[in-house]
Amino acid sequence: MSQGNIDVSEQVSSGEACTVLEALQRVSGKWAIGILLEASNGPVRFTELERAVKGISRRMLTLTLRNLERDGLLVRTVYPTVPPKVEYTSTEMAMELYGSLRGLTKWAERHRETISAARERYDAANTAHTANAAPAS
Repeated sequence: MSQGNIDVSEQVSSGEACTVLEALQRVSGKWAIGILLEASNGPVRFTELERAVKGISRRMLTLTLRNLERDGLLVRTVYPTVPPKVEYTSTEMAMELYGSLRGLTKWAERHRETISAARERYDAANTAHTANAAPAS
């Protein structure tokens, strides 16, 4: 079917599609899954997240936390102490997402070795193919 024959009433508006894509990109980001999984266990402090999410920089943790808070997935609570105590808590929406994220991480854990072996086979085949290819003129 050509583009001209698509029923417009069944299409999602570009604003809605963009919002859905943005939400999926946010929760599937490199750091978001780890942060959301940690926060789903109860209130968590910045330094606890920094230790738990391996490899994340302070700046990236700050940016990711702000974006997750902006999207309504985390609530940031500042306690008036010296020094200030800040905790992040999952919202109801994030807790709903938790089951899917946990399932995704379990899938990745189950298939980690299979994926690694597939990558090795692919790399070996493509390295051999590249080495046998004639040089470009």
